[in-house]
Amino acid sequence: MAKTSTIERWKRNKAKMERYRAYRLELKEKIRNPKTSDEERDLAQRKLAKIPRNALPVQYRNRCQLTGRSRGVLRKFNLGRSKFRELAHQGALPGVAKASW
Repeated sequence: MAKTSTIERWKRNKAKMERYRAYRLELKEKIRNPKTSDEERDLAQRKLAKIPRNALPVQYRNRCQLTGRSRGVLRKFNLGRSKFRELAHQGALPGVAKASW
């Protein structure tokens, strides 16, 4: 299980990413628009560069919802591989069955 501080930081960064999303997309649209003047484009690029790094979606890392594990996370269920396996064997995940052939 990941440290509680790591999980809390991940939650804060996720919220920060969502908070800056519209602002970041607006700035990127200004930069891409060919009708934007050079001064406005330069100003938009500087503002975009000032956005905190951990607010960027590229920096975001998926984590298990139960344990906070950062590696081996299945996107569809937001669970780490070990917790996914445990819950699948218990029958707690709807639509998941153990394969047998």
